[in-house]
Amino acid sequence: MEKSRDYQKYHPSEVFKFCPYCGAAGFSWDGVKAFSCATCEYRYYINEAAAVVALIENEKRELLFTVRKRDPFKGMLDLPGGFVDIGETAEDAVRREIKEELDLTIDGLTFFGTFPNRYVFGGIVYFTLDVAFRAKIKDFSSIKASDDVESYQFISQEEIRLGAIGLDSIKEIVKQYKQKYGSI
Repeated sequence: MEKSRDYQKYHPSEVFKFCPYCGAAGFSWDGVKAFSCATCEYRYYINEAAAVVALIENEKRELLFTVRKRDPFKGMLDLPGGFVDIGETAEDAVRREIKEELDLTIDGLTFFGTFPNRYVFGGIVYFTLDVAFRAKIKDFSSIKASDDVESYQFISQEEIRLGAIGLDSIKEIVKQYKQKYGSI
């Protein structure tokens, strides 16, 4: 299970050494947001990738968590969601991800907030901006774990343990959710 928080050694500036355009060495990081090639002057920007997560409660007001099937943080709790595909809206992405991961249909969405995140995958750190929504589900009868979800569980707010959650952004989303909506 990958639990590395040593992000600097996996930062793209430690991994990308050659220009992807001309192949020259000397592809250098500006320390903020871009690489530049000294040979061809190509610039490559590092931006956050969009991801979505859903805060879903059942009729008992327990929060729905998934268990990650793969690294990073395999076996740890997560909120259902995933990356936004190219050309897809965040709203469409969260609906698609919930269908793929849990076979559930979202009946209503409310924007909750955005949360920056980073995690190591395949030896490089990825930067994401997690867009969180509260999602209403009318019918949980079709629920089943699929895609990159090992299993799922509903947890009351009193029983949620932030240490069981793998990703920092998800911890922050759950923390703010509990603060806003209080203990049940």
